[in-house]
Amino acid sequence: MTTADRLAALHARCFTAPRPWSAAEFTGLLSSRGCFLLDDDHGFLLGRAIAGEAELLTLAVDPDARRMGTGRRLVARFASTAQAMDASDAFLEVASDNLAARALYSGTGWVEAGIRPHYYGPQTDAIVMRLTLRAAQKGG
Repeated sequence: MTTADRLAALHARCFTAPRPWSAAEFTGLLSSRGCFLLDDDHGFLLGRAIAGEAELLTLAVDPDARRMGTGRRLVARFASTAQAMDASDAFLEVASDNLAARALYSGTGWVEAGIRPHYYGPQTDAIVMRLTLRAAQKGG
């Protein structure tokens, strides 16, 4: 089983709406500029950092291993990886009805920055969240 197949299988166990990502989509993302994979025994996080900004693309934790700190560890690793890639801010979208994910992100320093109406379908908005990774450098 390829890495992309494994990621797609876990993503399908974690997400049903609007739809899980395919192995082909993971293959494409993993080969794109600035993209990085953080893997764990019970989950993974896919991120991207380009031009001083980072984006948390997806976070999937095995449903049988939730509430064991995997998500929190992956989000912390995302922040340090993105910062090492010279990102000063990070963004993500999370479904407005995904209260567990919203609590995880809020609990790790992310703040709500906006809303994308109907992003995940007619009944579900996306909450855009932002994390400041480092203060802007002051020139002088």
